[in-house]
Amino acid sequence: MEKDPDHRSSIYGDFVDGSGRTVRAGISAKIDSAPSGTHYVGASMRWFMRLTGEGVGMHVGILPGYPASHGCIRMSSDGAKLFYDTVRVGTPVKVGD
Repeated sequence: MEKDPDHRSSIYGDFVDGSGRTVRAGISAKIDSAPSGTHYVGASMRWFMRLTGEGVGMHVGILPGYPASHGCIRMSSDGAKLFYDTVRVGTPVKVGD
């Protein structure tokens, strides 16, 4: 549906102060309130390829060895870049188990 090489999450990220220091990490913009003097910075989702209108996609992410995603498919940097460079917007995607 969409490709964005430097995508940032609109939901998950950090609250950062004016100096760029992270005050609260790993927050949900839908749930958490920003401490005074901070602003929201979305988590980096490098080489993002959107799969659904709800925001699920494929992108670079931590691969902890167990399910730890909010729905996205996380990949190594090399794998995500390869997919990003290869697929076109509109390419059919089938996700299986």
